[in-house]
Amino acid sequence: MGEQIYFIMIIALAVLAITDLVVGVSNDAVNFLNSALGSKAIAVRTIMITASIGIALGAMSSAGLMEVARKGIFNPSEFVFAEIILIFMAVMITDVLLLDFFNTLGMPTSTTVSIVFELLGAAVAMAIIKIMNKGDGLDTLSQYINNEQALVIISGILLSVFIAFSIGAIVQFISRLLIGYDSKQENRTAAAVFGGVAITAINYFILVKGLKGTTLIPEELLLFIKEQTVLFIGINVVIWSFLSLLFTYLFRWNIYRIIITLGTFALAMAFAGNDLVNFIGVPIAALESYEAWQASGVAANEFSMEGLASKVSTDPMLLIAAGLIMIITLWLSTKARYVTETEINLAREGEGEERFQPNFLSRQIVKFVLVGFDSVSKVFPASVRNTVSHRLAKPTVTVPKNRRQDLPAFDMIRASVNMMVASVLISIATSMKLPLSTTYVTFMVAMGTSLADRAWGAESAVYRVAGVLNVIAGWFMTALIAFVSAGVIATLLYYGGTIALVLLLFCAAVLLGRNFIKHKKSRQDNVAEDKLRRAESGSIQGVIEESAKTISKVIKRSNRIYTAAVDGLAKHDLEELKKANKDVVKLTKEIDGLKDQLFYFIKNLDEASVEPASNFYINLLGYLQDFAQSLEYIAKLGHTHVLNNHKKLKYNQIKDLQELDQMLETLFHDTSSIFESKSFDRILPMLNKKEEYLKAIEEKIEQQVARTRTEESSPKNTTLYFSLLGESKDMIEAAMDLLELYYSEHDSTVEPIRIDKPEDE
Repeated sequence: MGEQIYFIMIIALAVLAITDLVVGVSNDAVNFLNSALGSKAIAVRTIMITASIGIALGAMSSAGLMEVARKGIFNPSEFVFAEIILIFMAVMITDVLLLDFFNTLGMPTSTTVSIVFELLGAAVAMAIIKIMNKGDGLDTLSQYINNEQALVIISGILLSVFIAFSIGAIVQFISRLLIGYDSKQENRTAAAVFGGVAITAINYFILVKGLKGTTLIPEELLLFIKEQTVLFIGINVVIWSFLSLLFTYLFRWNIYRIIITLGTFALAMAFAGNDLVNFIGVPIAALESYEAWQASGVAANEFSMEGLASKVSTDPMLLIAAGLIMIITLWLSTKARYVTETEINLAREGEGEERFQPNFLSRQIVKFVLVGFDSVSKVFPASVRNTVSHRLAKPTVTVPKNRRQDLPAFDMIRASVNMMVASVLISIATSMKLPLSTTYVTFMVAMGTSLADRAWGAESAVYRVAGVLNVIAGWFMTALIAFVSAGVIATLLYYGGTIALVLLLFCAAVLLGRNFIKHKKSRQDNVAEDKLRRAESGSIQGVIEESAKTISKVIKRSNRIYTAAVDGLAKHDLEELKKANKDVVKLTKEIDGLKDQLFYFIKNLDEASVEPASNFYINLLGYLQDFAQSLEYIAKLGHTHVLNNHKKLKYNQIKDLQELDQMLETLFHDTSSIFESKSFDRILPMLNKKEEYLKAIEEKIEQQVARTRTEESSPKNTTLYFSLLGESKDMIEAAMDLLELYYSEHDSTVEPIRIDKPEDE
């Protein structure tokens, strides 16, 4: 490579660093936002301002924490500048793509684990190349790589996952026994003691983890904390317990809100102060390497990078700029909110729409835990079990129907425990110099407290456990993918030179753009106007009015899907049929979702409307499901036919299907218009056309029978055509059933249905 390419690589690394800050914050925001957002203890704006202040302070205090990118994973003295710069480039390309991939999925992962294994993978690949070029054996690999550090990190990950979950569950269980569900603090003494312990834990976390290695805290205080830890903690517990009691009695402050606010600040500060290395540590190390090489006058493939082993302070302006980018991302990134939603959804109280589907392992784990819990509980006397059950019994909260969407995912006591336990565990690991991932700890603590709080009931446990297993599997996939991908990219850069660099950067840009568009489209689909919503009204008339909107949306979307299926078959266009198939699966899933929420619909009804409204809604959903199933079968048949490269339909068959599409388009348009405008008085004329529509299909069936006897030569085409006509007939009947249901129910004063018979009958 020419010397100018290295300058270009430094520019590329700077751009990748900014991108990595954006995608990194989007993933790690879950660490410090989930408890505050999930409990709704404080306003969202206040949460964001608190986290922003924490990030700003943390970023400015992270100057001495960049060593992992310089010498923590590999021995820099064994590499020259031309090799080191390729390692750093491979790491950053991999990191940006990997974190963005997990953000798009809405899965929290560890930026620490990703950067460590990317450095390890790229360094191993480069070391093997050097070994091969020298003709040495692989037993010399240990000269290049810090194997012990990698093993310590892996063991730390495994240990932190188990410990965080267990401690979170135990502390939450004890807290519930002592405090119950008293978020209003009727038991102020217990709340004050809890507040003293929690604030002490968070303060200790700030001093030991958040401000570690900075000049903001006097060295004497840090030395006292290190040597007299128990005394320091004891003094703090007493002081903060007294102040908590004072706050609650005199000022009527809610101590849990204070804990959550302080915890959000502390975790945000620790994230910026310690995880900033994951995003800009590598580019800064690359810049320092480039400057050292430029000043040396030695060739790039001869200049040893042993200088990276020494400690170098980071320019404060770079840290301030990085902190600013992180804060802007926190406020603007929709992916940050999407990742946060995953954890809050898994930890929330009560039932609802589940994001993850159960699997064999989640079912077996739930079954094992239930059996184990029953066996253990029998050891204790019945009086003890009854006392514990009474203490852990959740209070019945009456909330107005129009405010139920404002309910928090969990209460402030559990949010405070999340903050406290995560702070303690991270602080202890930091003081003992044990590597761990803050993401893993905060996530597993939240899952442990959810389990202890019995948020995972019989109706949701298999879904929540499946979600946790998916997230944990993603963590181990992060390490594997990071290691392999960085190694492959480093190898491509070494052998491919400038061409490989340009192609890899271009591919990275394309993939990032594609993921951005895909995520944006997904978010838009979630708030799209035609997305189906459960009826929220409590009266029969209200349910009829609200459900009309749902039917209108179903009919509109079905009309588009049916036309796409017919056009795709006519043109033998697999892509159009694939899209139609995908759209109808989504529609069917949404209708199934409405049926899954039937329990909450019935619970929401006024007493006087329970029977008529529930019967009406159940029948309505049944007709919608019949309608969607026929449409799904039509789309699937067409897609399978073209996918298997069967013969195209004959001209007459295509012509008949297009005529049928035009006829159904009129039916669907008129039906959708009736429900959209709630012009239910127009239903009767539509019902009178039922026989006309069905007769048209019967005629087409008879024509195909005649063609089969004379000219048709393809059994596949014949089967497909008859199936399409049959399912179209079922769709018409389901649409008419919906119209008839509404005609009968929308107004009790309407006369009985009178459908005109064709004159020839």
